[in-house]
Amino acid sequence: MERLRFATVWLGGCAGCHMSFLDLDEFLLELAGRIDLVYSPIADVKIYPADVDVCLVEGAICNVDHVELIHQVRARTRVVVSFGDCAVTGNVPSLRNVLGAKNADDVLQRAYIEAAETNAVKPALDGILPPLLPRVLPVRALIKVDHFLPGCPPPADRIKAILLHVLDGAPALTGSQLKFG
Repeated sequence: MERLRFATVWLGGCAGCHMSFLDLDEFLLELAGRIDLVYSPIADVKIYPADVDVCLVEGAICNVDHVELIHQVRARTRVVVSFGDCAVTGNVPSLRNVLGAKNADDVLQRAYIEAAETNAVKPALDGILPPLLPRVLPVRALIKVDHFLPGCPPPADRIKAILLHVLDGAPALTGSQLKFG
C-alpha cells in the first residue's frame, strides 16, 4: 500500500482540534503506518510542501499570513478537510467581526492598549505581528474545501471516521454523513 503524504495546518484558533487529533491514541500508530507526516505544527517543517494528499486545516483565516498559507495548501493538496468549527464557520476567532470594531486596528488597540495591565504598547516592528484581515473568514471563504468536520473540537471518533474515509479514497462527505462508533 502506498503511503499518503499527510499534513495538518493550524490557523487562527486554540489548537483544540490538534489536541483532539492526539486523542486518537492507538489509532495514531495505525495511521503512522499509512501516512508520511509532511507538515504540521507538531513537526518542525517551515514551508508547506508540494504533492500533499490530505490536509486537515484547523482554525479561521485571521491575517495575511493565513491567506498566503491557505492558498498554498489548496494549490499543493489533493484533499482539504476543514477541521473544527473555527475552520468551518469562523467560530470564536470571528467574534471580532461582530464586536463593533470598525477595523482590525480597533482590535489591536483594545487588546494591547486598553486591556493591558502593564506595558501598554502595540507590536510595531515589521514581522512581529502579521497584519490582521478586516474580517475573520472560514476556510471555505477563500478556497474549495473537500470535507467539513465540525465540532469544537471534533471528537476523536469523528476524526478517525473521516480519516479512514479519506484515506480509503472515498468521495467528499460532511461530518454529519459519517458513521461513528
